[in-house]
Amino acid sequence: MSADAQSSGLRLVVAPIACDAHGICAELLPELIHLDEWGYPIVEARPVPAALLAHARRAVAACPTLALRLQRPRAER
Repeated sequence: MSADAQSSGLRLVVAPIACDAHGICAELLPELIHLDEWGYPIVEARPVPAALLAHARRAVAACPTLALRLQRPRAER
């Protein structure tokens, strides 16, 4: 498996109430984040590929309302 195809194991999550639809995240990470017709992010449900992890961290850090975060999936019970 190539480094591009490897998963980081982390997923992007958006807190919809905190999001003000600035769109910065989609500009920084268009591979995983698209905007709906009102400018709110739609995040791909798949884990962030390892090759995009640095870009995902930058998008999280750039969110002016702290609505975007990276998290590990919860263990199934």
